[in-house]
Amino acid sequence: MTEIDTLLGGAWHDDTGWELLTRLTELDERMGGHPGERRAAEYVAESFEESGVEGVGIEEFDMNRWDRGRTEFAVTEPVERSFEALALPYSAAGEVSGELVDVGYGTPDEIEAADVAGKVIVASTTTPPEKGRFVHRMEKFGHAIAAGAEAFVFANHVPGQLPPTGALRFDAEAAAPGIGVSKETGEWLSDYAERGARVKLSVAADTEPGSSQNVHGTLGESGENEEIVLLGHYDAHDIAEGALDNGCGISVVAGAARLLSEMELDCRIRVAGVGCEEVGLIGADALADSLDLDSVRAIVNVDGAGRFRNLQAYTHGSERVEGLVEEVCEQWGQPVAFSRDPHPYSDHWPFLQRGVPALQLHSQAPSGAQRGRGWGHTHADTRDKADPRNLREHAILTALLVRELAGTEPPRVDEDELRERLRENDAEAGMRAAEVWPDHWA
Repeated sequence: MTEIDTLLGGAWHDDTGWELLTRLTELDERMGGHPGERRAAEYVAESFEESGVEGVGIEEFDMNRWDRGRTEFAVTEPVERSFEALALPYSAAGEVSGELVDVGYGTPDEIEAADVAGKVIVASTTTPPEKGRFVHRMEKFGHAIAAGAEAFVFANHVPGQLPPTGALRFDAEAAAPGIGVSKETGEWLSDYAERGARVKLSVAADTEPGSSQNVHGTLGESGENEEIVLLGHYDAHDIAEGALDNGCGISVVAGAARLLSEMELDCRIRVAGVGCEEVGLIGADALADSLDLDSVRAIVNVDGAGRFRNLQAYTHGSERVEGLVEEVCEQWGQPVAFSRDPHPYSDHWPFLQRGVPALQLHSQAPSGAQRGRGWGHTHADTRDKADPRNLREHAILTALLVRELAGTEPPRVDEDELRERLRENDAEAGMRAAEVWPDHWA
């Protein structure tokens, strides 16, 4: 038996990830810029230090803090009826009344086909399978507001009386109010929209200057000029425990760090927990700004790993990274699913758009599971949905993948090729609507 076999055998008894997940989900909330997020950062720092990460520090950065107030939503015609609703982060405050229009999935074609000017639109959280890619809520909101809609209602496609949340903009107040309602409410709204419904909604919320923080330290020789960045976000929406999104992910990072601290590494590993992913990738952007990205060989973003049994790897167009993942998982007898197309909606993006090869580690949803986020971004994202076995397995695979990446130098990302690939995937219009298309791109 080799030294690595012995090390990995011991990982089956390691509760590092589960202990961190428990501490994080015991907090009242971990919303970006709020006191609970700061406390979570301290827990992450303690876990990293216990895992052998050296020089762990907490670095603050500026952001716009959004504070949730009261949200009210009601149908006024053809009946008078109130429904539970949640304001979506960075929703503008205000009151809106108007005709309700159902735009189905909220794709650009559906919005264009409907007369939404001056009206309140309702769109589903899911995406039609034939679309070929996930259509983000910020895209749907952006397209709707550009077409003249006065307000946005986001209806969950997952049953259980679960209004969804999720930011409308990245780190800035949106142009109009936006709210989330449950699938069950959405079914009523579709019915009422066909009957010429009118609705009214009221959002009380504040956006004001605030601060958040990143936690990071290193493994391996501190004198190394090059490094791999291994990160996960530890913040969560304020309506739930944030166990799956992304308590599992940051817990996998902590478990992987403990393993990596006992491995021989070919370059330095920077281990990071970043804040404010849910409200705009702000922490990842601040971390990317603070590093010499020419010296970063690759970014491994653990967002979604640890939720389910099997690993899913987003390789963002890098054939070398994909080949490495395939080799490691085959060597250790572990299944892996691949998603190869780049996307901008997680913490790898501030690195990827600046040329750093990126790997995002997620979980493959079980057969028959709902499309989309599932329990994520709802009240149901709680610790009972997580399994410590998944945290351990994904921590092991993450450590093995990072160790292998540390011994290779995948080609840098060509900006022109990245831009064209996003265009080929029909992503440009949506990214522009969401205001995440880089300003300097034509």
